[in-house]
Amino acid sequence: MPELPEVETTINSLNKTVKGLRISDVWSNYNSKYHIGKNNIKDKKYSSSFIKTITGQKIISARRIAKNILIDLGNDITILVHMKMTGHFLYGNFEKVGGLWKASDKGPLQDPMNRFVRMVFTLSNGQFLAFSDMRRFAKVCYFPTEAWREFGDLKNIGPDPMQKNFTLKLFKERLLKKPYGKIKQVIMDQEIIAGIGNIYSDEILWASGIHPLSNPLKIPESKFKAAFSAMKKILKKAIESGGDSMSDFRHLDGRKGGYQNFHKAYRLTGTKCSFPLCNGQITKIKLGGRSAHFCAIHQIKFQ
Repeated sequence: MPELPEVETTINSLNKTVKGLRISDVWSNYNSKYHIGKNNIKDKKYSSSFIKTITGQKIISARRIAKNILIDLGNDITILVHMKMTGHFLYGNFEKVGGLWKASDKGPLQDPMNRFVRMVFTLSNGQFLAFSDMRRFAKVCYFPTEAWREFGDLKNIGPDPMQKNFTLKLFKERLLKKPYGKIKQVIMDQEIIAGIGNIYSDEILWASGIHPLSNPLKIPESKFKAAFSAMKKILKKAIESGGDSMSDFRHLDGRKGGYQNFHKAYRLTGTKCSFPLCNGQITKIKLGGRSAHFCAIHQIKFQ
């Protein structure tokens, strides 16, 4: 699932490419009987309202709240897109063939991961903003821009770790809201801290030497400091690297991000641990339906 760095990469690209353009047409083949009556475009009635509301509107800007992409429009409406596991935006020339859309530009847009186009915005400059989503899990909806604090998908989200006012003190306070939880799960809880998921939780805990099963209440101050510092550095480097494309994520031009080249733990099961002076190896356990990758030698379990 795209996490904070991948969403940040996406909004930065959206602001460079589509800001100021108008949406002249909208196409979507999202449709699911499991979403009838729900407020997202997988419901046919809602999809019709969505298309009517945003067509003809100017894109003012894109911004991020946690893992959500927010696209603000000129009619004081905001589009919310949560990319979920396999969603990502693409920008360029697309054409409709046999009822489906595909990229007509050569190059990175032809990457097989970009072929699952479920939604297309035709733009006023003749280009297209497409959304590829292999597993169809993404959420797309809209709401009045000024009401974002009350909008269900956003109102309970925790503080953003990349904000300047997100201090070590706040970091510790947030994690201690679940003192006996498993730190891997707590740091991924979007109501505790916004934007961190499976990839970056593994990397942060590896870098700070904390076992994923540790209880926040038992973690010493020195390790909180190490984890806070690692979080800031890792998220910053991941953004600078254009996100992580170990799985499905791609840039708007179809290219891969680069952070997968810097993994120290995530999906490195069985490899030698690269932590200084450590002779361990990376192992994997299941935790709450997710995988945790870590080194059992230098990552200490605090319980």
